[in-house]
Amino acid sequence: MVNEITYKPFGNKAILIEWEAVINETVLKDILLFKNKIEHQEKDFFTDLIVGYHSLTIKFKEEFQDFFKEVEFLKSIYKSTLKIEKKLNYLWQIPVCYHLEFGIDLEEISKKTKQSIDKIIQLHSSEIYSVFFIGFLPGFLYLGGLNEQLFFDRKPNPRLKVGKGAVAIGGKQTGIYPLNSPGGWNIIGKTPIDFFDIKNENPCFAKAGDKIQFRPISLDEFYQIEKEISENRYQLSKTLLDD
Repeated sequence: MVNEITYKPFGNKAILIEWEAVINETVLKDILLFKNKIEHQEKDFFTDLIVGYHSLTIKFKEEFQDFFKEVEFLKSIYKSTLKIEKKLNYLWQIPVCYHLEFGIDLEEISKKTKQSIDKIIQLHSSEIYSVFFIGFLPGFLYLGGLNEQLFFDRKPNPRLKVGKGAVAIGGKQTGIYPLNSPGGWNIIGKTPIDFFDIKNENPCFAKAGDKIQFRPISLDEFYQIEKEISENRYQLSKTLLDD
């Protein structure tokens, strides 16, 4: 368990729980363990549990009358040694085409960071990223672990449309746009993988606690995988994580 956790009312039907304002694996694991303990309570008192980089928001079914009483109840859950089944997490291998046809901001990043495009691709695809939470858009993964050499400010004027599958860098983060949307991140490539499909039982295959690694592919491979996906023949590679 991690110390220095605070509880704040978020209206009269939600409580915001905050950890130290850092982005790291220790805090993430503590948040997910707490969330799992709450989900295994016999008392069904919440409608949603929302994970952030260093927070957990609990939406209650009904308005609570005594905030401090609810906090004590939550603290007892947090401190409990309840034996619960561990949720399985996976490392997902995501194919990405970094061709300039898709990586429309690669040349600008290369010029301003004084790194070759090949170096940028190598740095971006060699890291293993942690999924901290999903937000902004359905299926938009907030990832931790971007190499400091790739930190690059968001665009001062966001694009009105960023295409589905765009892989981008924004500040100290990297991510994938799951849908066509406005966006101010710098686009370095594209993946043919669907990160949100309402037809699936789990519309987004990844979840907090999972990990992501990007696998560089050629333009021909991109279109081949895209075709296989359209024909329901593509199997996304995943590996079970040990801890």
